[in-house]
Parts: sequence; structure tokens; C-alpha cells
Amino acid sequence: MTRHDRPRRLFVATLALILGFTALSDGGGGAPPAAAAPPPSGSTPPSTSTAPSTSTPPSTSTPPSGSTPTSGTTPTSGTTYSNPITEPFADTYADPAVIRGKDGWWYLYATSDPLVSGGPFGIMHVAKSRDLASWEYAGTIFDEENRPSWAASGSFFWAPDIRYVDGQYVMYYTVTDTATNPDAWDYTIGVATAPTPTGPWTDSGGPVLDPRPAPGGGYLNTIDPGLFTDDDGSRYLYFGGFNGGLWVTRLDETGTRAVGEPTRVTVADRYEGAFVVKRDGWYYLMGSSANCCSGPVTGYSVYTGRSRSPLGPFTDHESVSLNESRVGGTQVVAQNGNRWIGVGHHAVLTDVSGQDWMLYHAIDKDNAWLDEPGGINRRPTLLDRLDWIDGWPVVNAGAGPSEGPQAAPVAASELGIVSADPASGPGLRRVAGTLARGSDGSGDAGAIARLVPDRRHAAVVRTAPAPRDVRIETDVRLPDADGSFTVTVGGTGPTGVLVRLDAEARELVVGQGRRERRAALPAGTDLTTWRVLTVEVRDGAVAARLSSSGLGDVDAEVRFEPRVPLPRLAPVHLTADGAEAQLDNLTVVAAHDPVTRRVAEPRAGAVTFAEEFDGADGALEPGWRWLHAPADVEVADGALSWPLTGHDLVGGANNAPVLLRDAPDGDFVLEATVTLPLGENTVRNYQQAGLLVHAGDDDFLRLGAVSIWQTRQVEFGKELATDGRTWFGGHVSGPVADTMHLRLFHTVDPATGEHRYRSASSRDGRAWRFGATWTLPADADPEVGIYAGGAASPAVTAVFENVLIRDLG
Repeated sequence: MTRHDRPRRLFVATLALILGFTALSDGGGGAPPAAAAPPPSGSTPPSTSTAPSTSTPPSTSTPPSGSTPTSGTTPTSGTTYSNPITEPFADTYADPAVIRGKDGWWYLYATSDPLVSGGPFGIMHVAKSRDLASWEYAGTIFDEENRPSWAASGSFFWAPDIRYVDGQYVMYYTVTDTATNPDAWDYTIGVATAPTPTGPWTDSGGPVLDPRPAPGGGYLNTIDPGLFTDDDGSRYLYFGGFNGGLWVTRLDETGTRAVGEPTRVTVADRYEGAFVVKRDGWYYLMGSSANCCSGPVTGYSVYTGRSRSPLGPFTDHESVSLNESRVGGTQVVAQNGNRWIGVGHHAVLTDVSGQDWMLYHAIDKDNAWLDEPGGINRRPTLLDRLDWIDGWPVVNAGAGPSEGPQAAPVAASELGIVSADPASGPGLRRVAGTLARGSDGSGDAGAIARLVPDRRHAAVVRTAPAPRDVRIETDVRLPDADGSFTVTVGGTGPTGVLVRLDAEARELVVGQGRRERRAALPAGTDLTTWRVLTVEVRDGAVAARLSSSGLGDVDAEVRFEPRVPLPRLAPVHLTADGAEAQLDNLTVVAAHDPVTRRVAEPRAGAVTFAEEFDGADGALEPGWRWLHAPADVEVADGALSWPLTGHDLVGGANNAPVLLRDAPDGDFVLEATVTLPLGENTVRNYQQAGLLVHAGDDDFLRLGAVSIWQTRQVEFGKELATDGRTWFGGHVSGPVADTMHLRLFHTVDPATGEHRYRSASSRDGRAWRFGATWTLPADADPEVGIYAGGAASPAVTAVFENVLIRDLG
């Protein structure tokens, strides 16, 4: 019978919470004992030296210059952590995914590498933590008994993605080789479900979408899944890699099969590892780029673009598309010159104060490989703060990956509330009705709080003041699929703002007095299963969001500007009306104070040397020397014209022509302006030109505009001879134009003496994009200069307008 069929009776259970930052007292007696309750309702990029790989099978600090951000004061848990967070149990823990279980633990998943040197390949891994700082290993996802039968016996399982959907945990993952096709590496996506974050996992019995043959043979990269659920109930699965690009497909109601034709959202040859969040009406697509796994020269990094639609088009902060040849992408994190390189393949979480964090893997440049078996990179998981500045995400305000102790995420409640057992402890005070401890008989939540209305009303009160800027988060379900659950901030008088989850109206409502804003719940939203409800008050505005997983997905969202200002201190009330509401993982904390300014970028100062190619009879300024001199270079009319040949610095030939001079002492900026018309959308691997730091033919850094298959990018590459082998890897950026302005900022690490080189590029000489930092040893004595080459066909000439050396500003 519906609520309209009953006599109108006010069924209310209210929890009033008042938050304080001084020592909390009981006010002379503490919380009264929980009342007895009726039984619960319901169930108790490839580098430019080779063709792009199709994801090679795994056979295998100090911050940068600039100030530490000071514009935000985020509440902390009082604990610290240091990267890598997986060090206690793993040498490598790559492609991380994360979720908070209904039992209050955080769970961290990883790809199917050995955890330690000499260890076995696990079929994906899971670890757990109470506080996001200290982690312990919890086992594998599959074993040989329950691994998907449709995967070939030699298949690897990569890049898990974890979500909570309608009362169960759902994991998507890459299967590198199916038993369906005789060909190897016919990549596709699988899905499994479990009642708890640690299993037992049951595979769906087949792929979510079929392997996709690539033009010319082999298969496109149908890898690296990422689920996103929108506020209309649509489920989207993002996937893909360098061979084919990133794509998105809709899923059916079960989430186990793709429907319709997928949509490509990025150009091929650039991105993998998609992760999507929705924020302020924008869909942010984040992905990783460059080589993931080249040991001590890995340049992997994370980028983003945004769109008003989950299907794109996604563009970066300069409105450059991620789906065009001259590809865009706003950098989220890149290596900064400390020990961490290859920083990428990430997941995003939000702590209970509202601060976002990024989990991603990285490589220690001085300890890049597992000792046994050979060929596997050590890629432990790192955790760092993710800031939103001017509408764009960036790690540590642009400072990049951290070393040393960091303030840990806020993972527990204030007020003496026991988050995982809200009805226990002194944090909640019952006034009337029933607040009782219950147990989650249908899932993994364990102890829960039951708010059961009586014929009048009930309340639980806390006697300490609540600040205006506060964040409340709770898992909530309405086991009778009836009634409502309300969070009230700002007191119960005319200043109070109510956030109501209404099962009858199927709405999320925020209002003050007679003013209300509403968002309809998607059709099929099952409120008898757990949902994450967050209410955040900041600068007088209220934001409420209901989601399934709390991972950037959204079932409903409302923003509200009260006309009557909220008081500086006031209670927070939690109310059940008309039917029982159940709560778990309840937290009430001060809302984080966001960082709003980036760390300072380095600046170029006065010119100390200028080669403008205007000498008489083509003469260069003194100090230059040719290494492997080209035959056809011409200096005339204020330019050096350099027809490209097939010679390349990368590899063992060591015959590529380069123009070098001694590097100045101390800090400096190396700069050049070069025109190289590479066109668009055609394959002309790997024509390029740019700046060079040359310590030897197998020991150099280069920054250039380059053609990589159908894309045109800026690559900052490094070649290194070590352990009897020569390795090349690169960081990529851009976008490019025919004429590019390139800079390398050189500094010396005062602690180690290492040489640090940070890249920057610009299409107009005014708006600069900063890239990554590569290092050279303290005893290196490199020369600096310019290079051009990579391929002779089609014929093209690089034209250098100048080479400048500047002071560091």
C-alpha cells in the first residue's frame, strides 16, 4: 500500500548532530542507550623509435621549482603517509582501482603482475585499508578454479575497474586473449560480480563486447575499462588504448553487454586508461599517454579533456580536441624530477572532507625492474592530492608526484561518530523514536544504524556546535522503498536547509522554507540498496549528490543557494520520515578548503646567447660544432634550413646529424623556434625536429615536434644505456602547430647535484604548456643544441629561426 493509502501520520526519526572543533564533552551523561527496534525490513604511446605497441604483454622529494600551494587548508586525519602506499606488501601494484566498501574499508585493486620479485602472477590483486594510508594485502580476484572459462589459458588480466551497482560489486577487466579466436592478443573486456569487495567473484560468462579486428590485421586495443553511470541512469563503459584510441559504449540494463555502436572519443595512438568523473556539469575524461613500461626511461603521464556530454567531444583548456591529429590534452600529472617517473593509469577518489585524491602507479627511476622474472617494471601505487584549479584537475597544484611524508586523506568522522557502526559510541544522541543497531543481512555492511519512526517523532542530538562549512556523507537505503531520509543543515528554524531523498516522489530535493530545487532519480533506481549521499556546505551554498559508488558517478545532484544565510554555528539533523531508513559509513567533518592556485612555474629570463642565423655567408656564432654533419643544411636569410633524412638518434646506428655547443654553467633556459610542416592525419613516422641535450649518442634528451602515426605531438624523450641495453622512452604533450616554440629549463638539484630538465612548448610563443622533467647524473657534462630527422619521406624541411639561451627568471 502506498503512502497515500494510509491515514496521514507523521513518522519521523531525527538525528541531530552538532559539530565542534574543541574537545567534545558529553554534556553530563553522553548518549542515551539505543532503543530497541523492530526487526529490520528487507533482507537482513608509443615512443617515436618504434611502431606503437598493442600493449606489450607483461613478459616481462622534493617538489619542482616553485612554491608549495598555500591557498587551501584541508582538514587532515592527523596521520601521514609516504609513497608508495603499497610498499608494505608489493614491489609492483599497477593500474590501480579503488572503492570504499560498505564495511567501511577501502579496497585497492591491481593488474595481474607478480607482487614481488620471484612471485607468481596473481589473477588481479586486492588490498584494503581503513584510513587510505596503511594498506594490507587481501588476496587475488580469480584463481585457476574460478577464472573466466572463455579466456584463453595463457591470457593476462589487466586494469580492473571496480564499482558498486544495485547491491553488488561489479568489476570490469581486460582479457588479453580469448578462447574464441585462434589468434593471440584479441583483447576484450570481461565483467564479474561479488557480494563483497574481496569476492567471491562470479564472471558473467562472456565478454562485454567482442574483440575488434584492426585494419591490416591483429586487434584493436579493447583494454582498460572504466564505468561511468550518469544521472539519467545510463551506463557508459570507456575503453581502448594506443592502437585504436579511447572509445565509449552504452551498456544494457545488466551492465554485462554493450549495446549499439561504440563512439571514439580520442584519436588513435595517444591515450589509454580512461577514467571519467562528472563535476559542475562537465564530464572529465582522463587518460594516460606515452610508454607505460620502459623501465628507467618511462614517460607515462595523465591528461584530461572535458565535454558537456559523456559521448564527447572532449577538449582541453585551450579548446583543443582529444580526437584530432594535432591532439590536445590538459596535463594532470607528470614526473617532476624526483625519483618517480612513468606516473599514470589512475583512479580518483574523494575523502570524507570532499578532497579528491588520485591513485596511480609510478616507477622509481633508480629501481625500475623486478629482479625476477625479467622484463617486468616495478610500478607501485602512489597516492596524491588532486586539486581543481580554474576548472581543471591537477595533482598537488601542479607540483606532481610526492616524496616523503604527506598529510593523509580524511577517512574518519569527527564528533565521536563510529563511521562503520553509526548507532554505537557517543556521537549520536536519541531524542525520540528509535535509533538502533542492526546488521546488514544482505551484503557486507556489517553493523548499521536503523532509524525507525514512531507515531510522533524522534531525534538524536549532539551538543557541540557545527561549522557553516561542513560535509556529511553516509551510505543510506530505504528498505521498504518508501518514506524519505532528510539531512538538515543550518538548524531547524528559518535558516535551515533540508536535503531530502524521497522514495515516493523519487526525487532528491534541496530547499529552504518554501524554496526548493529538485532532481528526479533515474528510472530503476533501487533505494532498497545502498546509495552514497553527500551534503556539502561551502561559502553559504549547498551541494547534494546521490551516487551508486561515490566515484565521480551521479544518480542525482542538486545545488542550492539559500536566500537566508546559514548561521556560523548550527546543528545538523538527520531525519527518517514515513518509513525506516538505514545508515552506514556516516561521517560529519569540516569541509575541505580547496587549493585554488597552482605552484609557480619556472620563468625564462634575459637572453644570454642568441643564434639567429644571420651571420655573413651563412656563418654561425662561435662555439657550434656538427656531429655527424648533414650535407644539405643551409643558413641564409635569418634561418637554418635542414632537410630531414632517415637518420635517427634513437637506436644503435648513431649517425644522426646534430648541432651542438657547450652548455652554460648553472641554471639556464634553452630555447628554439622551429617550423616543421607535418600536416595532419597521415602516417609519416617519425619525422621531427627540436632541442637536444647530448651527453653521448646513447645518453641524451630531446624535445621536438614529431609525427607519431596519425598524430602530431610534442615529445620529450630520453635515451639511456644501462644494464647492457639501450632504452628509449618519452613524455608527450602538445598540441602542435607548423611553427613551434620549445624550451628546456635546466636546474641542478641542490641535494644530489643531478641535472634537471623540464620541458615546455608553445604554439605562439606566449601561452606555454609545461611538460615533464628528465634528469641526468651529477657528473654528466652534456652539450646542448638542435636536431632534425627521423624519416626522409615525404620530403620536408625543418626551418630553425633561432636558438637562444636565457637566464632562469
